[in-house]
Amino acid sequence: MDAKKRDKLATVIIYILVGIVVLILAGILGNILITGIPHLSWHFLTSEASSYQAGGGVRDQLFNSLYLLILTTIISLPIALGAAIYLAEYAKDNWITNLIRTTIQILSSLPSIVVGLFGYLLFVVQFGFGFSIISGALALTFFNLPILTSNIEEAIKGVPQDQREAGLALGLSNWKTIRGIVLPAALPGILTGIILSAGRIFGEAAALIYTAGQSGSTVNYADWNPFSPTSPLNVMRPAETLAVHIWKVNTEGIIPDATIVSAATSALLVIVVIVFNLGARYLGNKLYRKLTAAK
Repeated sequence: MDAKKRDKLATVIIYILVGIVVLILAGILGNILITGIPHLSWHFLTSEASSYQAGGGVRDQLFNSLYLLILTTIISLPIALGAAIYLAEYAKDNWITNLIRTTIQILSSLPSIVVGLFGYLLFVVQFGFGFSIISGALALTFFNLPILTSNIEEAIKGVPQDQREAGLALGLSNWKTIRGIVLPAALPGILTGIILSAGRIFGEAAALIYTAGQSGSTVNYADWNPFSPTSPLNVMRPAETLAVHIWKVNTEGIIPDATIVSAATSALLVIVVIVFNLGARYLGNKLYRKLTAAK
């Protein structure tokens, strides 16, 4: 077989493999959306969940999921960004750097149930935070850091060296070059890391069962004082997310329409993730064009 035939064969195989992945993804998403979307309604999105009667909603669970995402990102992004800048721009290739990268890889492979149990023992019990949003956000930070750090490091390394040298040639310090040239150029890759970590936050359930809790306290959406016990912004209140809600309604078997609720919640979870991804990419591309003067 000559080189052209081998190249065509390899191309066909690659297209087939990509097609299989796309079909699997389309099948999973299609099944979830087709099953759940007919049960979505404004009442379902804006009413409280009911444990003993049909017709409940996921208002609190949706807000809790978004709130946990924002809080976790606020906590983990600065840490991951600093670690990635150090590894990509300042760290030398020695045993310390290798140890840091190995630690990041080990952290990314830990089972979620183990991280959840660790979060329960440390944040819920030892620190006395109880089952709360802050306990869940700190536990989810352990999931965020490996993904964010690795993706941001690769994005920074992907910036051409010529751009760094151009900044230094203009008299900029190393930090100003990183801040003003490297980071804006690496923004699309940084955004990819944020999106990947956000998807894991939305879908995480095991760790949050042990930290954020399975049931939420009464929330007053007219009270936005974060120190009020009934405020939705109070980080010390327990919070049940969409993923935990799906697990709960299917395991307890108390709600009469548990199948409908879980199908609708699953569809809502997928839609929220898709909307967040598209919105984040749009915002990231807009910021990239503004910061780099790209068209």
